[in-house]
Amino acid sequence: MPLYETVFVVRQDVAQTQVEALGNQLSDLIAGMGGQVPKKEYWGLRQLAYRMKKNRKAHYMLFNIDSPAAAVKEMERTMSINEDVLRYLTVRVDELEAAPSAMMRKSDRDERGDRGDRRRGDREHRGDRESRGERPRFGREAAAPEAEVEGGAA
Repeated sequence: MPLYETVFVVRQDVAQTQVEALGNQLSDLIAGMGGQVPKKEYWGLRQLAYRMKKNRKAHYMLFNIDSPAAAVKEMERTMSINEDVLRYLTVRVDELEAAPSAMMRKSDRDERGDRGDRRRGDREHRGDRESRGERPRFGREAAAPEAEVEGGAA
């Protein structure tokens, strides 16, 4: 059977339990049509890149699906009818990833505080660069020393 990954986005004012119930409803629909959903991931309430139907945040959920195309088509039809689902995207893949998705790995890393050296400003000295020397002064910085000399002479 073909393999799919589906991500759908649900309105922010829907409770997490309702989002998970919707996910169970959709996975039951797939199972009823001869498919299976080996992995379901709730990514949480996240900020949207742009407003969708007056929502700034949304609940995200990922499905890995092993199912006939007709079952996926019916799941997409059901999501398009449901007014709580803002967007969905289904992609056919060659193989399903058994490990946690990149979004879940990112949240694990954030909880541990392991963000790498980029955010701490720990940059190594670059020995291949030469010193720039003193830079020429322009604008007010250049006029300020002359004003002090003129003010002192008067």
